[in-house]
Amino acid sequence: MTAAIPVFKPVSQMQLAPGSTVTIPDVSWQEFESILQELGEKRTTRIAYSQGTLEIMALLPEHEIPKDLISDIVKILLKAKNIRYQPFGSTTFKRQGVAGVEPDACFYIQNYQQMIGHRRLQADDPPPDLAIETDVTSKTTFDAYEAIGVPELWVYDSGNLSIYLLRDGKYIKSNTSPNFTDIASTQIIPAAVERSWQAGSFQALKELEAMVSNFGIYQGR
Repeated sequence: MTAAIPVFKPVSQMQLAPGSTVTIPDVSWQEFESILQELGEKRTTRIAYSQGTLEIMALLPEHEIPKDLISDIVKILLKAKNIRYQPFGSTTFKRQGVAGVEPDACFYIQNYQQMIGHRRLQADDPPPDLAIETDVTSKTTFDAYEAIGVPELWVYDSGNLSIYLLRDGKYIKSNTSPNFTDIASTQIIPAAVERSWQAGSFQALKELEAMVSNFGIYQGR
């Protein structure tokens, strides 16, 4: 459910139904920054801002399980391949004056070492190497990720995982992740999410770890 509305009162007072999205047009960068401060950090909404359009998304309760599970799976796969990483959760990433977005989860992989010890983002910090979005991702969200320059974006929606790679400033769909070239991510991750609904996240992750081990994905196997 999406609505484009003018804003006549503080955004923090808006009552959004779970799963709904409000689109606010003609928002300046200064207004966007003010709205972020008004909303604060402890909230259940996510934002995306690009080309003067602000979207505020109210998450569904069932959004949390796939989000956390996929993040845990990425950690398992990175550890299995002995790839170092630094997670940054749903941090607000910005390109000054242009775009802002909050992924459901994100990881620094190639640039992990640069981000160790950072409690807050600095102006010269790179974007995350991998960002994850669950549920429907709008054009505003895609535009924001492109403007910020996130190299790899995963979108999980309706039981499917899509991988997008940034090429010449635009996302193209890919069958594989460059971070996991030997892993069928678009198959095993939706299967693990579905398994979590049947048997719980603990069991789903335990079975996935066993599968990774049996397939010899672990470094040195």
